[in-house]
Amino acid sequence: MTGAQLDEVRPCLEGVIPAMMATCASDGTPNVAYLSQVYYVDTQHVALSFQFFNKTRQNLLANPRSTLLVLNPVNAVFYRLHLRYLRTETEGPVFESMKAQLAGIASHTGMADVFRLLGSDIHEVIEVERVAQTPLSEPLPTPPPRPHPLAVLRRASVRLSAACSLGALLDATLDTLEQELAMRHAMVLILDPTTQRLYTVASRGYATSGVGSEIALGDGVIGVAARERTPVRIVHMASAYLYSRAMRDSLVSAGSGPAGTDIPYPGLPEPRSQMAVPLLSADRVIGVLFVEGSQDLQFGYEDEDMLVALGGQLGAAIDLMQEAEGACDEVPVPASTNAAPATSGGPPLHVRHYRSNHSVFVNHTYLIKGVAGAILWKLLQDRERNGRHEFTNRELRLDASLRLPDVADNLEARLWLLHRRLAEQCPQLRIQKTGRGCFRFEALGAVQLEEVAA
Repeated sequence: MTGAQLDEVRPCLEGVIPAMMATCASDGTPNVAYLSQVYYVDTQHVALSFQFFNKTRQNLLANPRSTLLVLNPVNAVFYRLHLRYLRTETEGPVFESMKAQLAGIASHTGMADVFRLLGSDIHEVIEVERVAQTPLSEPLPTPPPRPHPLAVLRRASVRLSAACSLGALLDATLDTLEQELAMRHAMVLILDPTTQRLYTVASRGYATSGVGSEIALGDGVIGVAARERTPVRIVHMASAYLYSRAMRDSLVSAGSGPAGTDIPYPGLPEPRSQMAVPLLSADRVIGVLFVEGSQDLQFGYEDEDMLVALGGQLGAAIDLMQEAEGACDEVPVPASTNAAPATSGGPPLHVRHYRSNHSVFVNHTYLIKGVAGAILWKLLQDRERNGRHEFTNRELRLDASLRLPDVADNLEARLWLLHRRLAEQCPQLRIQKTGRGCFRFEALGAVQLEEVAA
């Protein structure tokens, strides 16, 4: 037996091979049982899944000391962990992450109706032993080396630091995931603090971008990561398991606006691995960085560590970019730039705006809603009434009709979302950035406006 650190054991905690747990009753009777899940909390603690009121649970409450045997699936090395039970958590980041991961494992094994997490048992790790190998249990060959995470993070940091706009920042992030980490299916979502919903502002690897699609806080892997401010990683999934699919609200109910205002979520139809990390800045949730793949065990704990570090820089960069846009949006606009752009022939665009939720339809096809919809309606009205084409972020922030939140209005993200939706769905209308805090709005043709109160 040789000593080891808990970080060395992390590959054993991916749920590939069940752990074996030994406990002892108050009268000294031993008990050994398989355990569904061992969760790495930090360098001194692990959390074990509490699912059943069984003998193991009774023994822990009577005698908090236990022993755990785990196996590294990569090199077939066994480790023995000596633990001391501290407490059981039934809510919070650790519980929610374990709940999501356990659901994936249960689905993978066809036990979704049986496995249900009752709590997360937090244990202090007293000692870690590396079990000596025997001649018949030689370690497996070392897997091929992966890119050094610090080198990847350094290159990612250079990319993000060079970005001068939100669009460039998002592209730099998705480029890093795809080119450096082979994460080809990814999304970035921003949290709307008013509606408590996350909306997609960028994606990579899907048939449709899904920009503008929404997920409620707490729904699915993405919503849980944002609500609990913790990474959520699932590496065992089945096609029938729908934990990843957020239950999006319908706007068909009376008084909530017209039907058909739900942009399709762009996720994989049958994901096998998923990971979501919250984007944090100044102790606020900015959004979520999400990746998924079509293979089991596609993302390991090193990938999680990498995405948490990348997400931290991305969240801070988005926040700083919002502040920079707000500080530099009083640039005067020369009168000559308000000249009307060239227009194309053809029938006019018919734009209908529903005042109840600011949803906007172009030629009877849904485009956008919410604050971004309200911004588009303001731009169209100013263009029609005053012939304007040049605008600043500042005037949008001062417009009470848009109902931007006083703090963290995410205006730049909303403008970027509107820019992307117009480019994809209505290229006759376009927004072009002309400077920091300034943009130009153009309509390449005649436009008919209609407003509906309901």
